[in-house]
Amino acid sequence: MSTHYPAQLEVLYTPAEYAGLPARDLSDTICVVFDVFRATSTIVAALAAGARAVIPVAEIPEAVALGRERPDALLAGEREGHRIRAALSGGVDFHLGNSPREYTPERVGGRTIVLSTTNGSRALRACAGAAELLAGAFPNLAATARHLRTRAPRRLLLVCSGTGERAAYEDILGAGALAALVWPADDSAAADSARLARAVYERHQHDLASAVSQSSNGRRLLGVPELRDDVPWCLQRDRFDFVVGHQNGELRPLPKV
Repeated sequence: MSTHYPAQLEVLYTPAEYAGLPARDLSDTICVVFDVFRATSTIVAALAAGARAVIPVAEIPEAVALGRERPDALLAGEREGHRIRAALSGGVDFHLGNSPREYTPERVGGRTIVLSTTNGSRALRACAGAAELLAGAFPNLAATARHLRTRAPRRLLLVCSGTGERAAYEDILGAGALAALVWPADDSAAADSARLARAVYERHQHDLASAVSQSSNGRRLLGVPELRDDVPWCLQRDRFDFVVGHQNGELRPLPKV
């Protein structure tokens, strides 16, 4: 199959930017959402471990309501980096947090997961109107890039989920890494936002661990003994050879093309 590049490439860096996406015409746009630490990495981990699907929801009450409707589903997610407990949810302890290392075949195989995180699930929901929506992460980056090269979208929008209401350095690195794989460096049509993300990634591509150790999320995770191993897990490059796509409200591995 011939390979083409997207006609336009743009990167959004903060929640304030992607909050406006529901009002934007995305009918000819493929959106790829990055929440490297940790939602999109965790989604990849869950599906690699045999989960049937992941349903991203923005708010805790919505997750709890879905859990009542679908008692076979696992509730998962975090606030302030930690698993959602009964005090936050109105009485329900979620089954899983937002660490990719929790999502083992024994725990999630064959199950549907309802996931609510501080930023990642919000960003995914904001892109629901896209022609195609993908979850981006380092562990399946090459597969995602290969899919995009065969799809040749009119517009490609890389969405960084951020941390709180601010940009997240690790998400910029992920978006820049994908941009480097799907966009020729000398193409003048890329938006400045895409050039910036690519430049940041290319500066640090040989030592991502050092780069993220200085990011807000990196420092926070590395400072929590039970979470620090999530950092190297999320930076693994191309551990899995599948693409995560959004279909009918659920994230699933896409068939290979």
